[in-house]
Amino acid sequence: MTVLPEPYTHGALPLPDGRTRFRLWAPSAPPELALMLPGRDPIALHPQEDGFAQVDVDCAAGTRYQYRLGDGLLAPDPASRLQDGDVHDASVVVGPDAYPWSHPTWMGRPWREAVIYEAHAGLAGGFAGLTKKLPQLADMGFTVIELMPIADFPGPRNWGYDGVLPYAPDTAYGTPDDLKRLIDTAHGLGLCVMLDVVYNHFGPDGNYLSQYAAPFFRDDISTPWGSAIDFRQPPVRRYFEENALYWLTEYRFDGLRLDAVHAISDPDWLVELAQFVRGQIPAQRHIHLVLENDDNRASLLTAGYDAQWNDDAHHVLHHMLTGESRGYYADYADRPAQALARCLGEGWVYQGQPSPYRQGAPRGERSAHLSPTAFVLFLQNHDQTGNRARGERLTLLTETAERLRAAVTLQLLAPQIPLVFMGEETGNRAPFLYFTAHTDPALATAVREGRQREFAAFPEFAGAHGEPVPDPNAESTYAQSNPWTADVSPDALQWHDLYRALLDMRQRVIAPRLDGATTVYARAVGEHSVHARWRLAGGALLTVYVNLGPTPEGLPRKQAAAAPLFSSLLYESRAGAFDALCLGNLCSESTVWLLEEGA
Repeated sequence: MTVLPEPYTHGALPLPDGRTRFRLWAPSAPPELALMLPGRDPIALHPQEDGFAQVDVDCAAGTRYQYRLGDGLLAPDPASRLQDGDVHDASVVVGPDAYPWSHPTWMGRPWREAVIYEAHAGLAGGFAGLTKKLPQLADMGFTVIELMPIADFPGPRNWGYDGVLPYAPDTAYGTPDDLKRLIDTAHGLGLCVMLDVVYNHFGPDGNYLSQYAAPFFRDDISTPWGSAIDFRQPPVRRYFEENALYWLTEYRFDGLRLDAVHAISDPDWLVELAQFVRGQIPAQRHIHLVLENDDNRASLLTAGYDAQWNDDAHHVLHHMLTGESRGYYADYADRPAQALARCLGEGWVYQGQPSPYRQGAPRGERSAHLSPTAFVLFLQNHDQTGNRARGERLTLLTETAERLRAAVTLQLLAPQIPLVFMGEETGNRAPFLYFTAHTDPALATAVREGRQREFAAFPEFAGAHGEPVPDPNAESTYAQSNPWTADVSPDALQWHDLYRALLDMRQRVIAPRLDGATTVYARAVGEHSVHARWRLAGGALLTVYVNLGPTPEGLPRKQAAAAPLFSSLLYESRAGAFDALCLGNLCSESTVWLLEEGA
């Protein structure tokens, strides 16, 4: 096990003697750099050879502090654990964890049992509001709550990917103890909690690092969010490694989802991060590390990471359900049934072949050797819904509920790990829009106009009479995006019962057999239909026939005469309705499942 020289090398660390050690990596700081405490003269920090500046001061937990950067400019601590206000305000010294945990012996759940529910804490009513929703989510069969990023961002409304203080839970959602209570309550209900973290960029407002730590960023590599973070610098690596450890130990999160790691300029650091985290946490704890990675790097999934979000599977399923083929969906419009079969059988469509959407650049690594549980399967998420101009959900985009129900059945009973985006479980029709609350008028205008330009090529938004894209900074945009305050869908109960029945079946029949699961085959058997089979633990065979098209497809004679484990075609919205038979030899807009023991 790696031993840290002290708990953290960045930030304000309370010492046993009542003092606090302030450490700031400031290799390019101006001479005026000083620590500012209320009612005291500026306190000089002592430079060290590694670029850190440090000073021990007699002050207790709860003390407000800032760093003076010259010309009256005051900045928060980039490793602030709590802000007294927003991202431009003072940081607060936080003492050792004193929260009275009710479930301190919780060790998590194995990855094979994961059914992820992605939620935005703010829309849920903050940490306290989401805590109240946990019993119902646990009862439905979800086992993991995944929070969109909560690191302090500017203003009271944000997706979370504009965060600039990665260690500080945003106070718009509640206090640190509110967050700990959310996690503690979840553990008492048997729920894991994962956190989405952003290590590839900082937001556009409130990041002062370039003022005193210019080497934090590279001047030779750019990302969609500006200069790339320089992971060649050991203090930069440690800053994010300690951040991951902090969330997993101080707050007892059960795992992390790393956002857009393809934008990290040094991918080898990701291997080091996983090694560092797993070396610091007792082996008996189930800690889950999941990637979003457009590069489809299969090698990372055997180097400490449990899974990756399967964008390829999403894109082909979305195309099959909606017919959309613009943008990156164009890569999946040709022979979609074959593409879906490849996703079900091998994980990704793109495993090194050229991508037309990316101007023919090769994308991905071979993934057929990986376990099906190395891929997170979703029909919707914050990106794929919210990055649409109007944020429409599949309940509005799919021609019939039967086809969407078939896709849901496939998602929840396939061996890949399912992720459900908040509201899907009740067939919600509320949009999920891109929202912000920038207080800088120039930045708010730039974001609004940038969003409009992004969709200018779409016919419905082009020209003088085009429909305007919702203003991200408008409070109404945020309000529209709340699935819990939207009008209840007329078929909400039917969707709820379907999800509950499928998740019950998954946990009873499929999840216990997922360790060591392998693909037997997956192949297209029609223009929109696929036949796939997996061998599970104990020799059981899980077979699926799925048709996502508008017309019936024939079933093999043997399966047409057998009783399926589940058929979405004839599913009735009542508990235990699992023994419906497929009609004749047709699998019309449906998914049929069979489990053959010991075959």
